[in-house]
This record gives sequence, C-alpha cells and structure tokens, in this order.
Amino acid sequence: MTDYDVLRVFCAPGGAHGNELGVVREGSLLPSREERQEFAAKLGFSETVFVDDPERGVIDIYTPTLRLPFAGHPCVGTGWLLDVPELVTPAGPVGVRDDGEFTWIEAHADWAPPRTLRQYASAAEVDALDVPPPGEWVYAWAWADEAAGRIRARAFPGRDDGIREDEATGAAALLLTARLGRALNITQGRGSQLLTAPQPYGLVEVGGRVRLMRG
Repeated sequence: MTDYDVLRVFCAPGGAHGNELGVVREGSLLPSREERQEFAAKLGFSETVFVDDPERGVIDIYTPTLRLPFAGHPCVGTGWLLDVPELVTPAGPVGVRDDGEFTWIEAHADWAPPRTLRQYASAAEVDALDVPPPGEWVYAWAWADEAAGRIRARAFPGRDDGIREDEATGAAALLLTARLGRALNITQGRGSQLLTAPQPYGLVEVGGRVRLMRG
C-alpha cells in the first residue's frame, strides 16, 4: 500500500471538524494519471494530492472520479504540510503563508471549477436542506450576520462518487468572495471554518486551520 498522510483542513476553533485530505508525499510511486485516479478512488476522500516536487511545491489533485487543475482545501492542507511559500498547480502558482493559527493560500477565483452559488434567506434554511440529487455542484449559503461578513454554507458536489456533502470547500469560498467583493467568515458543513479576503489583481485569499490525523 502506498504511504500517505491524512489531514483535516478548515478545522473549527479547538481542532474539530475540517475536511479530510489524503496526501501522497512521494508522487513518483504512482506516476501515471490512471494509477493516481485509482488510488484517489480507493481512499475515497473528496480530494487526494500527489506531490511531484516537495521543494518546489508541485502537486497534482484528484477527486474519486476526476483530476482537478486547482482546489482549495488540498492547497491549504498541502501548503501547511510542505511548509512552502508557493504551490505549483496545473492552473497556476498558488501563494502560501502561515500566521501560526491559519494557513492561507492566494489564488484566482476563476481557477475554481464551476459551482452553482445558491443563496438562501437564512442560515436555518441552509441547515434544513436535504442533499440534492446528483448532477449539479451546489454551494448553498446564507448570511448568518451580513454586517460582520459571517456566512453559513453547505456544499453538495453532485458527482455521484460517494461524496454527498463536502465538509469544507475552499474553491467555492473563493468564488463567493469574488462575487460579494468582501472578506468572509464561513461556517460550513458540521462546523468547519474558512476565512477569506479579496486581494488585488483578481486574487482571493482563503485560510483555515489544519490538523494532521495520520502521518
């Protein structure tokens, strides 16, 4: 069995919740896309990262069924794990910084895969949602406190790959931040926390806490 780390990304204060992430530090052990896709499907996490160059931060990202040019929680988690100032993804270079509590990435929102951002009238409505049928990637959100920039969100990938609800989704948070044009404090899923802020030149920063579960 190929060795891999398991992280939780975008944890709540105190370290609970967060979205699980598999990271294969020795990507050369599974060099082909077919091998990587098969391994990502076997692990069953919403995303698995294969590190091709740990010093330069070159990474390759897979869901259980497809390869992604960019994704948020894999970049935050792998940036924390490798402790590098930049990650190199197929979409482009992703800046990384760590402030001691949160690990932050900076990326272009248009690198994020397409998402339907669906606003609801209240956080309670978002909480009450049933998982929709497969077919559409839906990011359901509502203001919890608009003046404070606090958002309640849930994410439904709709890929029919076993991930019915995504616990914490950095790419969707980037898209929502770009649309709203302001910093956000997002509570997603069971209680994960994502912080975001628009940056110059079309960039958006997203940050969260990372915990190592297996390494």
